[in-house]
Amino acid sequence: MSGKQIGYIRVSTIEQNTERQLNETPLDETFTDKCSGKDTNRPALKELIKFVRKDDTVHVHDISRMARNTENLLTLVKELTDKGVKLIFHKESLTFTGEDNPMQQLMLTMLGGIYQFERSMMLERQREGIAIAKLKGKYKGKPVNIELNESICALANTGINKSQIAKQLNCSRTTVYKALSN
Repeated sequence: MSGKQIGYIRVSTIEQNTERQLNETPLDETFTDKCSGKDTNRPALKELIKFVRKDDTVHVHDISRMARNTENLLTLVKELTDKGVKLIFHKESLTFTGEDNPMQQLMLTMLGGIYQFERSMMLERQREGIAIAKLKGKYKGKPVNIELNESICALANTGINKSQIAKQLNCSRTTVYKALSN
């Protein structure tokens, strides 16, 4: 008896489209996260890990969809293959079954490292661009959420402490402090 064909899809933002990933792969189940790959707290990935059983196959569009750093990638691959799950990365044409295959391990480690390096370089270029834009007066930062700030101030006026305000409004304490400093 063969296991289920399961897809894992991840995009970085809610606005991004998931359709290009695994769109031609027949799947029994699909788990989709809409969050950054650097975030290891991905609800759908956690559900997938709990869901999979021996002889299942997990399909992932490419390695960068599974993880953004080599350590996390290697851990996830080992966790899945230790359960008897086959893992297929379609873009790289790599399949992992848990068999001791030095060449596959080398490829996985190298590609994971390349994706991690690529992300680091992208973030560095982004920081450099923001710094230049700030010097030119063209970067103003994230726009202020007036409605959220008004809610924060209203709750603060009732005597609720800052941590409780942040929890109640599902925002960071830094956001609360910034709103109250204006």
